[in-house]
Amino acid sequence: MPSLTVHSHPLLALRAFLTQFPEPLGTLQAAAYGALLSASAQAPFSPTEAVRAAIRDLLRHGGFKPTGRSKPASEYLVRSATAGQLKAINPAVDVGNVVALHSGLPVSVVDVAHLVPPLVVRLAPAGSRYVFNASGQEIDVENLLCLEDGVGPCANPVKDAQRTKTDDATTQTLTVVWGSTALGELVDEAVGWAWELLGRVGATCEAVTRTSPPG
Repeated sequence: MPSLTVHSHPLLALRAFLTQFPEPLGTLQAAAYGALLSASAQAPFSPTEAVRAAIRDLLRHGGFKPTGRSKPASEYLVRSATAGQLKAINPAVDVGNVVALHSGLPVSVVDVAHLVPPLVVRLAPAGSRYVFNASGQEIDVENLLCLEDGVGPCANPVKDAQRTKTDDATTQTLTVVWGSTALGELVDEAVGWAWELLGRVGATCEAVTRTSPPG
């Protein structure tokens, strides 16, 4: 199981876990969580203005501006779901989207097979950018909290990299819940709900060991 080095951050309450699926994602039920992708679906919690503000403060710390096209992913999901445009993709991504939609916490889901160790979470250095969709569009992630592997930044609370996204052959994922210390138990509650939802398709989850950088 890969470990995750997390650099010190005064506002970050990060949770990360591995999910092992019983079959490749392309063979699992695509619509398993479809009803929960609605903004009006029953859920253990709902996004609030306090959550929105706390997540924006989290992203601002370090100099990133979480506005416009760089808004937290959870805010995009609320808008898409309210418009009825949030569709099922696969169980791994859908659970991440469901939890982010209803909790207000950004969630990243990446394919473990596409990651190159070591794994680190820190503010992305100057000049950092990556392609985030199949069309080749790039996002500038300088000063944004990012998951970084041996190749470079690959996931964050705004947009994840195309190179580490899941596909039909994915059998193991790493999920990162980008929480804030201002939100108390919500982060752990969101993770608990994610584990319960993933269990519905026979997946098993385990927490990722987090370490501090040397020195």
